[in-house]
Amino acid sequence: MATEVRITFLGGLGQIGRNCATIETDDELLILDCGQMFGDETLPGVDAILPDFTYIVERADKLVGCIATHSHEDHIGGFPYLLRDLGDRKPVPIWGSKFTLGMIQGKLSEAGIPSRADLVEVDDGERVKIGSFGVEFLPVTHSTPSGLISSITTPQGVVLHSSDFKLDHTPIDGRRTDLARIGALSGDPGIRLLLADSTNADSPGMSESESSIRKGINDIFEDHAEKRLIISAFSSHIHRVQQIADEAVRTDRVVFPLGRSMKRNLQLARDVGILTLPDRNVADIERLDDYPDDRVCIVATGSQGEPRAALSQMASGDSKFLELGDNDVVVFSSHPIPGNEAAVGRLRNALARKGASIVHSGNVHIHTTGHGKQGELQTLHAVASPEWFAPVHGEYVHLVAHAELGRSMGVPAERVILCEDGDQLVLTDNKIYSQRVTDGGKVYVDGSIGHLTQDVIDDRLTLGENGFLAIDAIIDWDRRELIGSPKLVSRGWLDDASATELLAEGTKVAEDAILAGLADPEAAFGDIERLTRRAVGRWVSDRTRRRPMLAPMLRSISG
Repeated sequence: MATEVRITFLGGLGQIGRNCATIETDDELLILDCGQMFGDETLPGVDAILPDFTYIVERADKLVGCIATHSHEDHIGGFPYLLRDLGDRKPVPIWGSKFTLGMIQGKLSEAGIPSRADLVEVDDGERVKIGSFGVEFLPVTHSTPSGLISSITTPQGVVLHSSDFKLDHTPIDGRRTDLARIGALSGDPGIRLLLADSTNADSPGMSESESSIRKGINDIFEDHAEKRLIISAFSSHIHRVQQIADEAVRTDRVVFPLGRSMKRNLQLARDVGILTLPDRNVADIERLDDYPDDRVCIVATGSQGEPRAALSQMASGDSKFLELGDNDVVVFSSHPIPGNEAAVGRLRNALARKGASIVHSGNVHIHTTGHGKQGELQTLHAVASPEWFAPVHGEYVHLVAHAELGRSMGVPAERVILCEDGDQLVLTDNKIYSQRVTDGGKVYVDGSIGHLTQDVIDDRLTLGENGFLAIDAIIDWDRRELIGSPKLVSRGWLDDASATELLAEGTKVAEDAILAGLADPEAAFGDIERLTRRAVGRWVSDRTRRRPMLAPMLRSISG
């Protein structure tokens, strides 16, 4: 009887981002990606959303290493936080491609913990041993360079993890997804379990090649030859940046990277040889004023409306490098991520108010997805021919669509397992089954404070939506008497100056509640606080249909 293998999903199943899973036996644990999500207007003050690493930390003595499949934040952004949580111990081995590891190294250096990881570079097709797990790394096409499919040999057979995946027959770097090797694995020894990207599982057809947008980029440079070009892109999308750089070189423009991550990643890509850009066609943004508008091509971060990114600083007039005007063309080279549409719309309007012309994927063909659609997923399933299948990476609707696609491709319905964060797949000799082992919870990070609980997030949302109401009162506890009248003070709930009558009514409710509590000789001080909170809360809800945060501030003095 072979050793049981367990795969635990800590993030990435039910939302886009926060991808993290573990593969373990009784003695060893291997981490598969460690990503994050970013906060938005629904999570005030939240900079990052992480998996709950408690499951890993409690099993840290079994940890043999990590696999980083590619360089996107939703797959590697959590590494600095994980390594901090693991504390001072021997460096944690992380396997990945040269570019991906360069991105991780930059993050660890920024976090001040570069020595906590042992970064192990692997090449396409390389086979390594991570503990007792055999891992073969296969090239995969995606919207960032050097992504890797992982074929992991376990005591219960081969687990194939697709990483973020598409089929691109004409990729910018010529590096195609290795379907031939996947086909070979399906024959001998066979693929016991397929874990595959579900992001576009509900989208019919095939994704377009990244090279298909070259004409759109060319048209932008031709149509705005006299203008200053500001093109936004994900800083990790080096293939997109390469096409922009090619047009800049062709039209004798100079590329100015703007935004810390854009500057760092562009230089890293040049250093590792996956971005071709002559020195004469790239310059530091501080030299911007040395060039006329028709020779400028700024490549900037902020295409998703991120509040502190370069585009947002331009829109608010806070950029220290340039001021927008009517000779500027701002290009959004990517679709808004689902959920970011409103933020991107506000950003475009703000940029237009500065006089800039706006170009986006709705009026020029300048974006294509990095995730395979149904046709590509069907090809993957046909080639892999897995014994069992679990969809990963996507919102729940994507996982459901991919599960149905898997069944349509011949995987028996009972061997398609739909999981969510917190679920664990158990691989045994005779079957694979799922069980719940954690709550799949999220950890919120405020950069200035650290980790936040859900209670703090709920309080911030309440304050933002409904405001705050304090109940200030002084009690002589020895005599069990109320001194004077309570005072109600609100912020973000009512305008106190125009609500005198309503506040007076609320003050009476608070006073009656306090006096009722004091009249009960068995009531402790905390009981009176709770009685007051409940009474004022009911009154607020009945009178205003709002629920501000209530803060009884009852103070006790001695006779």
